Amino acid sequence: MNTAKLVFNDCLDYLKAFAKWIILAVLVGIIGGVIGSIFHNSIDLATEFRTEHPQILYLLPIGGLVIAGLYHLFKKQGRIDTNRVLDSAGGDEKVPLVMAPLIFISTVITHLLGGSAGREGAALQLGGSIGYNVGKLFRLEKSSSHIIVMSGMSAVFAALFGTPLTAAVFALEVVFVGTIHYAALMPCLISAITAYRIALMFGITPVHFDLTVFGTLTAGIAAKAIVLALLCAVLSIGFCSAIKLCEKYMKKYLANRYLRAVVGGVIIVLLTLLVGTYDYNGAGMDVVTRAMNGEVRPEAFLLKIIFTSITISAGFKGGEIVPAFFVGSTFGCFAGGLLGLDPAIGAAIGFVALFCGAVNCPLASIMLSLEVFGGESMAVLSIVCAVSYMMSGCFGLYKSQKIVYSKINEDLINKSTH
Repeated sequence: MNTAKLVFNDCLDYLKAFAKWIILAVLVGIIGGVIGSIFHNSIDLATEFRTEHPQILYLLPIGGLVIAGLYHLFKKQGRIDTNRVLDSAGGDEKVPLVMAPLIFISTVITHLLGGSAGREGAALQLGGSIGYNVGKLFRLEKSSSHIIVMSGMSAVFAALFGTPLTAAVFALEVVFVGTIHYAALMPCLISAITAYRIALMFGITPVHFDLTVFGTLTAGIAAKAIVLALLCAVLSIGFCSAIKLCEKYMKKYLANRYLRAVVGGVIIVLLTLLVGTYDYNGAGMDVVTRAMNGEVRPEAFLLKIIFTSITISAGFKGGEIVPAFFVGSTFGCFAGGLLGLDPAIGAAIGFVALFCGAVNCPLASIMLSLEVFGGESMAVLSIVCAVSYMMSGCFGLYKSQKIVYSKINEDLINKSTH
């Protein structure tokens, strides 16, 4: 009887947890899907307006002042960035509700005026804020609050990119590299898929490229892909280091946030005039599309690193992942051609390899290759993700990310990313 009672109570606990997470994950998915879709459309409208009125770029320094002022108003809330969300997902950090409107408005301003940034930083901050405050509303215990923060991250990421599997696995992998908290798998998947379906209802098109160049994986193609993945891993180290070093020296020599914003904005304006194209303003997904068609400037990847490093360091908001897609796909298209690969294959390899090296999430990167490029790409791109993950070492975009287990053996290192 005692054994039967224990089994019954155990089953009851699982059923209660199942019901709880179904309800909460769907709720977070709906909220994240709606807000993420509105945010996505706002970015698209801002980008469209900037494209039609390119002279608005000259207002970028003023936009930087506005963003600096907004964040200064809420300085008592402490740091308001993606690293705080990661700390909340893996620790005791609180995520203030004000983070959501701040990152929403600031990212739209950045894209409207031509800053070189992505949108995933906003996705993680919006999602983390939604998840944390829903958990706070329902008075969840600490262990559950971590899960619901990850669910929120998954939801908005899925709404913005149309990649629910990638979004769910990314939230599980990104905080502690080398370990996955599978208790969050079901909530993250449900939130991501719910938000994805909401985004489709808003008419948002998922990120997807129909590439027909992937065929049988031969030894020659595999060898060339591995070489390109190695190069992308090195480039991911350079990309992450450039952003962090630029932030370090901008804060050292331009300690005043307002001055930093103005100077950074002016530099971006001058660089844009110097290169003679607006390709490096905004996220640059149109350039990614061109790279998938084999159309790329050899220097494009390097210029995007420079533009993004200055934009982020000056205090503009958005994120670094879409710029990583840009850098990876343009470099892959160029370098892949030199290696004898089809430029489209090279661009696809660069797209996922640089993402993987920069965020240290190999399973999410494999899911990304599946959702963005289709099943025929899996053989090549899975190998590419594995190589890039291993060879990117302990470097990464997020300061709060922990490399728990070594990438080359089973040692427990618990080391922060460089």
